[in-house]
Amino acid sequence: MARGTSGERIGRRGLMLVLSSPSGAGKSTIARNLLESDHEFQLSVSVTTRPRRGSEIDGVHYYFRDMREFEFMRDNQELLEWAEVHGNCYATPRRPAEKAMAEGRDMLFDIDWQGAVQLKEKMRGDIVSIFILPPSMTELKARLMRRAEDAVEAIERRLNNAKLEIEHWREYDYVVVNDDLDRAFSEVRAIVTAERLRRDRRPGLFEFVSSLLDEKI
Repeated sequence: MARGTSGERIGRRGLMLVLSSPSGAGKSTIARNLLESDHEFQLSVSVTTRPRRGSEIDGVHYYFRDMREFEFMRDNQELLEWAEVHGNCYATPRRPAEKAMAEGRDMLFDIDWQGAVQLKEKMRGDIVSIFILPPSMTELKARLMRRAEDAVEAIERRLNNAKLEIEHWREYDYVVVNDDLDRAFSEVRAIVTAERLRRDRRPGLFEFVSSLLDEKI
């Protein structure tokens, strides 16, 4: 992080990092590694109408709301994006994201292309979007098979869905091919570093540059 001559941090606005990929391409692993290694990131906690499971904590795993509360939030522009999945609604709350941006903290979003499109419509200047591609469809299938979590029919469905998702790669700011996890993670970190240093995300530069120009030498 850049620092001024007095050692004080040059203030910046936070960014919203969106990671998307077809299932099995490595998005969740990269997101987990980023959260563990970079403490300036926090994971966006979604709102859901799904019933809370016994091990889940409200405000940690999800913000659990009933349908009436969810509809109120949606109708009052309190959600940045939302979707209905298997009869339950999921969404990104606006307030935590805007608070994090203003305080110079970064938020990580592990969402699909549909959510990414909605986020860009609401917070375009704050979004940095990365699409993670597999090196090949053959390798993607092999990864899904190695998981041993799904039946053959489910894997085939995921592969068919993957092709539909990959069609949206052009809508992202950056594309990373995950043929090697360490290299792919390094590329994501490089993108984050560059985006944090962008002039338009560092309002503290105005004061810093003014202090440079006023400095007696």
